[in-house]
Amino acid sequence: MTDLFTPLRLGAVEINNRVLMAPLTRCRAEGEHVPTPLMAEYYAQRASAGLIIAEATMILPGNSAFWHEPGIYSPAQIAGWRLTTDAVHAAGGKIALQIWHGGRACHPDLNDGAIPVAPSAIAISGEEVHTPKGKQSYTVPRALQDAEIPAIVAGFAQAARNAREAGFDMVEVHAANGYLIDEFLRDGSNQRQAPYGGNREARARFLFEVLDAVSAAIGADRVGVRFSPLNSFNDMQDSDPVGLYTWLAETLNDRHLAFVHLMRADFYGKQQADVLGPVRKHYQGNLIANMGYSPAEAETAVAEGLVDAVAFGTSFLANPDLPARIRKGSALNEPNPATFYTPGPEGYTDYPTLAI
Repeated sequence: MTDLFTPLRLGAVEINNRVLMAPLTRCRAEGEHVPTPLMAEYYAQRASAGLIIAEATMILPGNSAFWHEPGIYSPAQIAGWRLTTDAVHAAGGKIALQIWHGGRACHPDLNDGAIPVAPSAIAISGEEVHTPKGKQSYTVPRALQDAEIPAIVAGFAQAARNAREAGFDMVEVHAANGYLIDEFLRDGSNQRQAPYGGNREARARFLFEVLDAVSAAIGADRVGVRFSPLNSFNDMQDSDPVGLYTWLAETLNDRHLAFVHLMRADFYGKQQADVLGPVRKHYQGNLIANMGYSPAEAETAVAEGLVDAVAFGTSFLANPDLPARIRKGSALNEPNPATFYTPGPEGYTDYPTLAI
């Protein structure tokens, strides 16, 4: 019987268990969005994950949404990330980089005054962003011109090449949580006309161009993609999330990706539906699920074939040795939200592991 500790092949990469670490923004990069030795220590501590999916990482300069998030567009960033991948590999782990464009979630105060870009000139409402000037409301973004989109697609492809140069085993394209690709996909944020707006095929065009370019750059068997059909974070919604993602699941089969990573719920509980079932039914490749899984539910989901693996977020944040704790049925450390985005090791590299 398949369980959480049965090995799994994700495209070109063989992983030794199905307890994955979800991408978690931690805001510990320094200077010009350069990964640090402290980040290498943090990820190496969690190398027992079947696959670590490292945090959202900027593909291009001038698109910061978190102030101290890392990038993968400069030689210094590539060298900084190499510290992490070397440390994870030395500890026996596998690691992917989540490549990302923040879209309308970026803010001028984080980007030398540059106005953020989006599919349509619609601001995020009801949420605030942390900036050097304190919490700020989101600004109205500038709608991208069609002619500007190919350069962003090329930025994703180059980021994937840079990730491989930095030693990552694979990449995950971030198409979730109200950032640029997700903004194009969902009709609540995409009010433009064809070729990149209107019906679902046009709204998905940007996603497919990115996936095809990244696959051409490093091979589709080293590319995954993350979706959040229901998540209303960053003021997101769609009029037919089940229909959209059922169609996407079918359409993605021809691209032979390493995996699809699906966030099954909404952070805020505003949108309710079963998206996991239809995606599992229609997508023939590896399906990773995320959001709110207990170890017991994850075990059942894998054993019953509902998913191929489960990605844990805050559980991995607070438990560097999460797979060992799950295997032994041990208690889990509680995460401290006050240190999720603060600098330094507190709440980052100081969570205890089990006594051997």
